[in-house]
Amino acid sequence: MPNPPEIPELRQLALTWLAETEPAGKVAGVQALAQAWQTGTLELDTQALPRPTANIPGLPSKPELVSPLAVKRRAMNTIEGRAVLLHALAHIEFNAINLALDAIWRFAGMPREFYADWLRVAAEEALHFSLLAAHLQTQGYAYGDFTAHNSLWEMAAKTQGDILARIALIPRTMEARGLDATPQVRAKFAQAKDTAAVEILDIILRDEIGHVATGNRWFHWLCQQRGLEPVATYAGLAADYAAPKLRGPFNLPARRAAGFSEEELAALTP
Repeated sequence: MPNPPEIPELRQLALTWLAETEPAGKVAGVQALAQAWQTGTLELDTQALPRPTANIPGLPSKPELVSPLAVKRRAMNTIEGRAVLLHALAHIEFNAINLALDAIWRFAGMPREFYADWLRVAAEEALHFSLLAAHLQTQGYAYGDFTAHNSLWEMAAKTQGDILARIALIPRTMEARGLDATPQVRAKFAQAKDTAAVEILDIILRDEIGHVATGNRWFHWLCQQRGLEPVATYAGLAADYAAPKLRGPFNLPARRAAGFSEEELAALTP
């Protein structure tokens, strides 16, 4: 009698798509994974730790990754300059897909809702990347045509050994910076009369508020589980892992909508 087919498991498949190097393939895989989860055709093993069989994260041959100081400047008075900025945004979203997938496979022992939350985030980041990459093509360029930096994933690597540090310093720090930056970036595209880019950024800001809120929710859950005070714990983690210093202007309405407390917002401007 033949062995029954292996039942697809969410965390193992998240690792599979994390290792995928081709952007369109990664996006399609994540979208199919999210759909399979919604239809109930996936198992979830919260205890096992899948073993990578390839380098992670899977990255395409381009863009070339360089120091943040070496990334091309984003002048907005030319089509190429606006394309450089679109490319930088697409690269952030590509990294964000990988970050969400990494959270799913790497951290065992969390509630079922944790994995469902980050799968939803991965699917939304995949949408954002697709929208930006498609709009970039209308400008005559493609993802990979310009250089990019890897600081977002470098912080993920530094925090891979502690889920509390990961949640504190990726969604609540690195990604929350996007809430602050998006209004200024949106204004640049509006001034350039790029309405398609403006509409994409509106979608991204709406969804990213939810992503940061997801990070806030699980950070506070983890602090409660460990008996830790959240504000002091965050400050300690930011210092221990040399997180980037947060500089204004801050998008306080978006940060409030994402679940930051007034005490946390007050700490942004000592």
